[in-house]
Amino acid sequence: MEIFTIRNLNFAYPEQEKNAISDLTLSVRPGEFLVLCGPSGCGKSTLLRQLKTVLAPHGRRSGEILFDGRNLDSLDQREQAEKIGFVQQSPENQIVTDKVWHELAFGLESLGYDTPTIRRRVAEMASFFGIQEWFYKPVTELSGGQKQLLNLASVMVLQPKVLILDEPTSQLDPIAASDFLATLGKINRELGTTIILTEHRLEEAFSFASRVAVMDDGKLLCTGTPAEVGAELKSSGNAMFLAMPAAMRIWAASDSAAPCPISVCDGRNWLLDYAKTHKLQSVPEESKNAPDTETVVSAQELWFKYDKDLPDVVKDLSLELHKGEFLTLLGGNGTGKTTTLKLLASLQKPYRGELTISGSVGMLPQNPQALFVKSTVREDLLEILPKAERKSERLAQVVSLCKLAELLDRHPYDLSGGEQQRAALAKILLLNPDILLLDEPTKGLDAEFKQVFGQILRTLQASGVAILMVSHDIEFCAKYADRCALFFDGNIVTESEPKTFFSGNSFYTTAANRIARDVLPEAVTPEDVIVACGGAVQPEPALPEYRRIPPAPEKETQAMKKLPVWRKLLAAVSGIVSLVLIVQAIGVTDLTKLVDAVADVRHGHHRLAGRDFVPQGRASPVKTQSLHLWCACVHGSIWRNHESRVGAHVGADGQLETPFKLLYDWYPGRSGACRGNLLFPVARQRTDAGEARPHTD
Repeated sequence: MEIFTIRNLNFAYPEQEKNAISDLTLSVRPGEFLVLCGPSGCGKSTLLRQLKTVLAPHGRRSGEILFDGRNLDSLDQREQAEKIGFVQQSPENQIVTDKVWHELAFGLESLGYDTPTIRRRVAEMASFFGIQEWFYKPVTELSGGQKQLLNLASVMVLQPKVLILDEPTSQLDPIAASDFLATLGKINRELGTTIILTEHRLEEAFSFASRVAVMDDGKLLCTGTPAEVGAELKSSGNAMFLAMPAAMRIWAASDSAAPCPISVCDGRNWLLDYAKTHKLQSVPEESKNAPDTETVVSAQELWFKYDKDLPDVVKDLSLELHKGEFLTLLGGNGTGKTTTLKLLASLQKPYRGELTISGSVGMLPQNPQALFVKSTVREDLLEILPKAERKSERLAQVVSLCKLAELLDRHPYDLSGGEQQRAALAKILLLNPDILLLDEPTKGLDAEFKQVFGQILRTLQASGVAILMVSHDIEFCAKYADRCALFFDGNIVTESEPKTFFSGNSFYTTAANRIARDVLPEAVTPEDVIVACGGAVQPEPALPEYRRIPPAPEKETQAMKKLPVWRKLLAAVSGIVSLVLIVQAIGVTDLTKLVDAVADVRHGHHRLAGRDFVPQGRASPVKTQSLHLWCACVHGSIWRNHESRVGAHVGADGQLETPFKLLYDWYPGRSGACRGNLLFPVARQRTDAGEARPHTD
């Protein structure tokens, strides 16, 4: 029996006509390691969230999802929490406690397990994952790789039958990502846990996969073993073939009749055998960009720490960046790369050293959501431009370059991770900076758009823009950078041109170099090896053609819902009677005191202006019922009108059902007794159990 069975699944987000998932049918067998891949925005994350109801986004859904032969919706929250584990993309988003040991125990505590069971399971998982050395550490002291490993261990301590992971290595450095994927392989082999993984880094993921499923435009394109899927994508000419492992791409470009290699080890053995029967050509010369001699960024002996009692993050850093040059910084998580970008962008100041910047600076942060301030992508892009330029062709050109035409009228938070990266990049490009600082810009981007992104950066270089990029994407850096530098312990320890830099490393190097190191030591990209084997390299696609921006949709004027006449009359009469009675009883006209009085009527006693509003809890039935009826009528009128004007915005993560508090903060003297009163309806936020609760932030 399949552990997951998905039949004819369709899903669309609210207010979206196009389906995010269209007529998708897929089954997952017990013990499988399924890798789900596809371009950005194809519906991978949306599909994974449908497999756990508490994470499923709000929207229109049809079709059937079965778990162990039962309808997924029929499983209670406890059973889903125990049997279906989910690890998210960002290491920060899933940690909820302050200490490592407490994070491991939190899930078991929440499910009510006894103390001996919790201690036994936590100790077992800590030993399995090698967490003993940092078992008592605060989670704030962990690196990105350790945090993601902790998230995985916190899920596995519940002993789930299936483990779902949504691009878990996207923010990890190459070594941490490799260790994480190796741990997943160990879990699959030794514990028999079914794994469903979405990834853009397929180089190592394919080595562990027993089956691969490819999605495109919300539909299932093909499924099969890694070799079968690669062959099908190659024969169909699909752009997803660019994301396949280097060994597979090199093999496909040759005339070899040998079986398709998947891993680096398979690729190395295949190339050695191929070299015995074929003469390999020399690696083509690297096309060098000639940057200007003008220095636009000069940092000399910079030192920085976040607090005087904390250790230094940047230590004696010196670097230079020239006009039109593309420099990349590589290194492990927590070595100081992002902090260096903040220093160069003047977001932080070094306490020692000299920094000289010539020209305007634009910075794309690691989290693209930090740049979004409007409710649609269109408004976000227009917001950064002066009013005189909002209809210029420059905006249309940037929208075309970043392929945002179909996303302009969507909320930025409803986009996939790769689409958010493209929207944030477009916003930075509109600034026309002289110096462009990029913090992991290829995170979440599919292979096809990475080529477009590389072409965009080369175009900017040609116009004199200096680019400094922090990245874990080794293949991209090897192909497009002018210089690569390794960042370690707060400083640059080595730098050189890509061929020299990557051909001398063991871990910070490309898969192509590891494959060809014995016969072609200078090859660092798959294209280098393909040319040496006599194959043809496909030319990179031209930049997207300029297209006019589609017009914004006309906003539908939502008429206020009319209340019945009887309700209006009842509200008016009740209100008048209530106000007259209140004024006569207490002689107070101050609105704030009046609201406080109304809020505490239900408690039977309130002292106002030195007098009893209701004598010792014996409230007049007429007064009390009139006040409650008036509150109910006013509340219903306000709430209906609010919903008719605003509606309920629900993001792709399903977090918020109503965008803001209505009248909760209206008056200054609120007290605990008034919270949740009819007069002050508050936003409702979805809890992990799927229930609505007041949002009181």
